[in-house]
Amino acid sequence: MQLGGGPLRFWQSLAFTEIDQLRPLAVEAESAGFHGVLLSEHVFVPESFDPRYPYAPGGRPDFESETPFPDPWVTIGALAAATERLHFATLVAILPLHHPLPVAKAVATASRLSKGRVALGVGAGWMKEEFDVLGVDFATRGGRFDEAIAVLRAVWSGERVDFHGEHFDFPRLQMCPAPDEPVPIYIGGASPAALRRAARLGDGWVGAGNTPDEAVEILRRLRRLRGEAGRRDEPFEAIVPLVASPDRDSLQRIADHGATATVSYPFRYTLGSDATLEQKRVWLRRFGAEVITPLSSIGDRHAGPSPA
Repeated sequence: MQLGGGPLRFWQSLAFTEIDQLRPLAVEAESAGFHGVLLSEHVFVPESFDPRYPYAPGGRPDFESETPFPDPWVTIGALAAATERLHFATLVAILPLHHPLPVAKAVATASRLSKGRVALGVGAGWMKEEFDVLGVDFATRGGRFDEAIAVLRAVWSGERVDFHGEHFDFPRLQMCPAPDEPVPIYIGGASPAALRRAARLGDGWVGAGNTPDEAVEILRRLRRLRGEAGRRDEPFEAIVPLVASPDRDSLQRIADHGATATVSYPFRYTLGSDATLEQKRVWLRRFGAEVITPLSSIGDRHAGPSPA
């Protein structure tokens, strides 16, 4: 998956979508001109949990325990088999919730089967109860996150590697299959820690939804942080969902500050939770005709955010 450059790309979020609709909607998204589709991860949703969700007032997310969260990598394998050009990424997988070796195996396999159409979007996680049930220390997720990224890149090399960190430790081993090319890792979240991690360790950043003004400020901060990390001239993907309508002025503005892609929101927000499969197909076709095609010229960007 090429990072940076080219026209602004469009992703469709398939979060919260009924599982039997995922394949036909992926096929429709490819036909409509979307660059890719995004999937979210929760292993489960507990019956009750403390309100810590950082992207909604009051800390309560807009999903319930019966909301579908299919395994993203099983799903991506199925959707990749049904498409030819469509790309896939997670927005986001909760990397510190897992040991990185099984994650590396699943992502590498999906990358090989899809011929490189996969990126790994990762976040630190916010639901402590999910960590508690799986026996993972919520308090150390930041350190686990950083080490897990290093483990992924090491084993994806296809070489025999060992690793000796504070949270993960293993002797020399080799993982096969390795990806044909490095899998991009996009860091999610808009907290200061998330932006620093994206600037230091990420191949890109993925947002959860911002106004154009907020997005521009985040992109400026990412540019400054990447400069401090000595990475300003490296390719960097910035997938920026907007809570405003995708008009030319807003998209051109974020592209001028380094955005490489934007996102069409989950159908439950654009069409409602009771929308039919056919209504969703019509939405994708209309978005392709009315947004992607006329606005596909936005871009002429370079590898990183432009100066403020």
